[in-house]
Parts: sequence; structure tokens; C-alpha cells
Amino acid sequence: MLIRIAVTGAAILAVNNGCVTTRVSLPIASREGTVDSLFAAYSVAGAPGAGVLVIDHGRVVISRSYGLANLATRTPATDRTNYRLASLSKQFTATAVLILVREGKLGLDEPIGAILPGVPAHSRGATIRQLLTHTAGVWDYEDFVPDSQTTQVHDADVPRLIASADSLYFPGGSAWRYSNTGYALLALAVERRAGMEYARFLRERIFLPAGMAATVAYEKGVSEVSNRALGYQPRDDRFVERDQSSTSAVLGDGGIYSSLHDLAKWDALLDAHALLGDALQRLAWTPQRLTGGGTTRYGFGWFVDTDSLGLKLSHHGETSGFTNFIIKRPDRRLTVIVLTNRAGGAPWDIAEAVARLYR
Repeated sequence: MLIRIAVTGAAILAVNNGCVTTRVSLPIASREGTVDSLFAAYSVAGAPGAGVLVIDHGRVVISRSYGLANLATRTPATDRTNYRLASLSKQFTATAVLILVREGKLGLDEPIGAILPGVPAHSRGATIRQLLTHTAGVWDYEDFVPDSQTTQVHDADVPRLIASADSLYFPGGSAWRYSNTGYALLALAVERRAGMEYARFLRERIFLPAGMAATVAYEKGVSEVSNRALGYQPRDDRFVERDQSSTSAVLGDGGIYSSLHDLAKWDALLDAHALLGDALQRLAWTPQRLTGGGTTRYGFGWFVDTDSLGLKLSHHGETSGFTNFIIKRPDRRLTVIVLTNRAGGAPWDIAEAVARLYR
């Protein structure tokens, strides 16, 4: 089924079997109007919102916000609204690990059991590299959190939870399977080798050097999120608040809040390879090879693909009340970020459509 989304100037954007395509390039003056059309569902009065950021050759060319950050207070979303990033947080965890690798405090092929003695026996041989690339075979801790649980899980609880498994999904390095466990364990490894709490390490070694003063790995009762968007779930013809779940307090896999304003600074830091240097940053953007000779589509905190336009990095982020997506094309120096404070939707399709306007 073909659904026409917007006709502006000389362009027609369409969705065909869930894939958004651009048939004709838009003139520059029409791009903002077309982007607004793509976010029409987030501009409905009284509904949770969204933000979109486009960075082209180091310059912010689109920064638009739609809808409400908080329905109860009717606070509009802005470029300073802080959304829970969910799995977009993984690129920050990977960077934290690689900072310590660069400093000689962690080894990519070091087993996690040498760093965290509490990891169950079946997972002790998983290496830092395997955990970064989802090739360790460790079970996802969320499989062991009962639906009835009311207290929140933290990173430190993850080794105990995966002890409920009696084996790995597969031998380490032999296959790929997305598992949030790896990034919780990596956060714990950063704490152990850096000698400080993970949230503090992120703030002191990444957020503040990048100028991301409002970005935070949120810990209830410890830190606060300024300009915070609350998360919502559609129910019938309305939205209900669904901002936290039993796993929302795990930081390494998805606990960071940030805004379009701060993420523009993060993108500039990535482009400059400022924290890691050229070699490690490129390694983070290289898909992992398996022991059998195959190649995954994942690097360190990023999905990695290559097409006619060169290297394509991306990641989705879905959690209680938030759905997000990022596309980054280092060769083209183009980045598109879509953040939303509602469950559901398809920000990946919207981000792809926006990215096509700048080819």
C-alpha cells in the first residue's frame, strides 16, 4: 500500500510497505515544511511530542520540536527537552569503555570475569569486545525480571539475574544476538576500573568535556533531569503516563537523558574523534567479525552498514514511554536524530525520510 505523506514544492515523500522514500529532491526552502509534515502525528493538540535534529557538515540545519513534554503541565517540547535515550545510551557506554581502553585500564579482549568476580561461571569468559558487539552470548537480564516486580533493577543486579541461566545463548564470538546484559556489565566494568560510579564517570569524562551540561545518567534520589520529558503510552483515544518500568534504572544499556541541544554537541565531538582518537573511533564504527568468518552488522554501540553513500551508523532506542532513532553518515557528515516521548510510532522511518532530503 502506498501512502502519500506530503507534497511540498517539487517533492513527494511516500511510505511503501513501511519504507519511506524520496522521489524527487526538495529545494532547500521546502525542507522545513516537509519535515513538519512528517511529524504531523506529533503535533496534535494535547499529545506527547517529538524532536528532530539534522546536522549537515557540522552545522545544525534543522532543530524542530513538536507536541508536549509533559501532558499534565502542558509543557511544550523544545530543543532543551531531555528525553530518555533508551538504547541510544549504548554509544555513550561504548565510549566510556574505549576511553579506559585508550588509557590502558581495560583490554578489549579481557574477560569480564577478571574484572567482575560476581559474574556467573557461564559468562566469565565473555570479553569486553564481545559484550560491546552483542556476540558474547550472554542472556538478556530482562528475561529474568518478572512482570510482577515493582522494585527497580540496577546494573549491579544484573550478574545475579543472569545466574538464573545455566549456559550462554551460544559460544562467545560465534554468533550475534542483541542483549542488554552486555552493556550493564560494561557499565560495572567502567566503575571497577575507573574507581568511580558510572554516572559520575559519564559526567566528568564525556558530558562535561562535550559541553552537555544537562545530560545525565539518571539515578532516582541521586540526580535530577532538568526540562524532563515524561513518557506516555497510547491507550484507546488518549495517552497515559508510562514513564518508568522495573528496568528503567539500569544505566549502561539505556539510562541516559539528553536533548537535541546537547546531542548536537555530542555529534561534533564524535566527528572530531576528540575523546578516542581516530583509530579507536573507527574501530567503534566497524562491524564485528565472528569466529566462523561471518560479519555482524554491529560495532561498539552502533549498528553499522555500508551502501552507495558510504558508511551508515544507526541505532534505535525503545523503552517505557520513549521511542528514538539516530542515523549518522560520517562520510557524508550528516546526522539525523529523532526523539519522542511516546511508546510506538516509527521514528526510524521518519529519520530515514528526513535524511533523504539532504542527499
